[in-house]
Amino acid sequence: MNDELIELYKKTSKHSNYQVLPTLLKNVLKGSIEPSISRYENERMDFLKKHLSFKNKKVLDVGGNTGFFSFEAIEAGANQVTLIEGNLAHETFVKKAAQTINKKIITHNFYLDFKTSIPEEPYDIVLLFNVIHHLGDDFGDKNIALEQAKYEMQNAINFFSDKTDVLVLQMGFCWKGDRDLLLFENGTKQEMIDFVGNATKDKWEIQTIGIGEETDGKTIFHELNHENIKRSDSLGEFRNRPIFILRSNLKA
Repeated sequence: MNDELIELYKKTSKHSNYQVLPTLLKNVLKGSIEPSISRYENERMDFLKKHLSFKNKKVLDVGGNTGFFSFEAIEAGANQVTLIEGNLAHETFVKKAAQTINKKIITHNFYLDFKTSIPEEPYDIVLLFNVIHHLGDDFGDKNIALEQAKYEMQNAINFFSDKTDVLVLQMGFCWKGDRDLLLFENGTKQEMIDFVGNATKDKWEIQTIGIGEETDGKTIFHELNHENIKRSDSLGEFRNRPIFILRSNLKA
């Protein structure tokens, strides 16, 4: 089984080796998988655990890749986790890995279109990490124009407002991950915060915003303040992406 998991984990796609291994799988696959380039998964999860309780919660992980946040949610006490992942190898990896360690993670292999109903709804927490800026690429109309794509991204956020109590959102500054296709003219955190705020003002309350900072070589996500809102090119694009924790006004 371990050999099969290793092969599934390494299956080639543009999002392969995108996540580090979660705590629950480190011993199972220890020494078998080269560490991926960190996208600060542990640091992002640390921020979530400071502001959210996963204990006895029902969690949905959208575009969950190889399941880091799904397994970490289980580790943090969630009693049910559902993962939606469009890449078959990644979805199969999560399903078989969960079976190997006897943890219940329900997996579905499809790209969410943010229009039709979602399995096992409603949820307590939905994790939407770095998915919606791939609209027109991984999912949706591939011929869509930028301004219409941004409108559809706002609709994608609001799609969850009657399906979950809490939405955790992170998105990129570059449409489809293309550095030549900026979603915001100046590529600033303030522009993204305004974009999300305008999109969500009727259906969500922004509970908190996490901003990546580096001190002595260590990355930590802190709450938004007048200093860390400034764009920091030394951190790179990924760590400049804010983490939004949104609480639904429609689902009490």
